[in-house]
Amino acid sequence: MTASLTEEKRKPRSRFASMLRGQMRNIAPFLTLIALVAFFTFESPSFATLDNVGNILTQVSVTGIIAVGLTFVILCAEIDLSVASIANAAGIVVAYFTAQESYVNIANLPLPGAAAILLALVACLGLGLVNALGVTLIGIPSFIMTLAMMQIAAGVSALLVRGQIAYKVPDLVTALGSGAVKGIPWIVIVAASLLLIGHLVLTYTRFGRYVYIVGGNREAAEYSGINVKLILGAVMVISALCSGIAGMLGVAHFGSAQQNEFDTYLLDSIAAVVVGGTSLFGGRGGIGNTIVGLFVLGVLNNGLDHVNIDSFLKILIRGLILLAALIINVYAQRLREKAAE
Repeated sequence: MTASLTEEKRKPRSRFASMLRGQMRNIAPFLTLIALVAFFTFESPSFATLDNVGNILTQVSVTGIIAVGLTFVILCAEIDLSVASIANAAGIVVAYFTAQESYVNIANLPLPGAAAILLALVACLGLGLVNALGVTLIGIPSFIMTLAMMQIAAGVSALLVRGQIAYKVPDLVTALGSGAVKGIPWIVIVAASLLLIGHLVLTYTRFGRYVYIVGGNREAAEYSGINVKLILGAVMVISALCSGIAGMLGVAHFGSAQQNEFDTYLLDSIAAVVVGGTSLFGGRGGIGNTIVGLFVLGVLNNGLDHVNIDSFLKILIRGLILLAALIINVYAQRLREKAAE
């Protein structure tokens, strides 16, 4: 009788422990965010202000737009290393074909704003389609395919600007990238809208369910009749499109288009997805995790500027946090595999 009572007490505890282990990937980033906010609030009075919250949201907006597309890719257990280069290429294309200065636009073909925007979107979709075809039809691993695309897109950027800097972009891009409505930057609104759309697609549509199934068990997805290649190709194109939008708005936000302008966004966007808890092995996570990861990076980068710390140490701290996220990611995957045995 006593033994059975003891077993009954242990069962709720074991179920709670099992649930806690299963949710570790989601809980750890959230606890990290709370700890960072508490630390920087205590260390700097200027950190916990409404103005600074606005600064953080603005600072993570470009990364957030890129991270929307990357979330789709990583949920399928793939990777896209070309996002920053495609963003840079799209930003340069829209500026190149808008520019009136002959030293930038050597073709001397300034286009109307709408046409320049459309051309930039077509360019980034074309680059994404090449990624998709390489991964699905030829069978090149996404790591290698997008690594090559990173160089191709960088080459397109270099060929267009030739070391120069372009400043003029269409009025619509300028408004969305650097304008505001009732004190709220348009770029924050665009980023929030795309994150919401990404969440709705992944949560409530058949395509979103297929993304999770393909990432969770590709063989089972094929047996169930899902066109795996179509899903993989689609997420590559979505990633390129999000990168292109981020690139155009980023150019307006920064005030110029030039080579290598978005290089740091590759690590930032991948870190946002992974630090937030989306599994590198696919099938687990989502836009909610990406939002948490964005805030972790945003609070960390912004908070370090408010405290007296060696600027070179900031890079090390960011790297250590990314490493910790990767360790949690791998450890959580092992726990899931053990539970499934």
